[in-house]
Amino acid sequence: MILFWLICAVFVIIALAFILPPLLQRNDETADDHERREANIAIYRDQLSELETDLRNGIVSQQQYDQDRDEIERRLLEDVKLSESAKPARAATASRNLVYLLSIGLPLIAVLFYLRVGELKGLSPLQTQPANVSETTPGRSQQQIEANVAALADRLKANPSDSQGWIMLARSYNSMQRFGEAAGAYAKATELQPNNADLWAEYAFVSAMANDRRLEGQPMELIDKALKIDPENLKALQLAGNAAFQRKDYKQAIDHWSRVLKKVPPGSEVAESIQQRINEAKALSGTK
Repeated sequence: MILFWLICAVFVIIALAFILPPLLQRNDETADDHERREANIAIYRDQLSELETDLRNGIVSQQQYDQDRDEIERRLLEDVKLSESAKPARAATASRNLVYLLSIGLPLIAVLFYLRVGELKGLSPLQTQPANVSETTPGRSQQQIEANVAALADRLKANPSDSQGWIMLARSYNSMQRFGEAAGAYAKATELQPNNADLWAEYAFVSAMANDRRLEGQPMELIDKALKIDPENLKALQLAGNAAFQRKDYKQAIDHWSRVLKKVPPGSEVAESIQQRINEAKALSGTK
């Protein structure tokens, strides 16, 4: 009799092995889609926050701010629509309930059927445990952000003419301090938007960061391109001042930074930082 029940148990396990994994996998895929959507939203929220900070500090113009904000919001809406095209969360819950029902119901039905047909007596009630799905590992959010940035890079391989996509990828790499990859993305973005002074200045910044913070060479060439397009571009002027300070041309550094100081909001963090750099350059040059 024990052998009989062991055989029955083996058949039940085999049957469940064919039924349960696809259902559980579908649940896991739905959870992954939800995590990817949340990670995407986090990326867009960070970029909007950074853009608002640049606007408050006078780093970008209102026109550039409006343009970048509209593009970020457009991409966010596209991602949300893609996420909504997947099965809703309640479908995942229904599938999970079906898993529990099958894992308990199939063995129970088999036992009742045998009792009805085989008239077997003295059978103890069969108890089964529902399948458990492990919880998301803490810290997955950062991994999902990196995965979404990688997915964006893959999409751009298929659509290399998407200038806004390259800009978003470059800024994402920059925020992750992956400056070498950011420089590559900015190179693509500036090819597609060659008259965008902000992009050339940002390209110069990440190139300098990838070059051990040195602004001579290629970074300075990129700064010059930005200033040629817009001589009053704040990002480029600030970097030009930094470059002049590095080569100990304090007079030119003061000149560039003074032009920046006139355009940023008085009393802002940027204004205070620029004033400190000007004072330092004056002290080193012996001017008052």
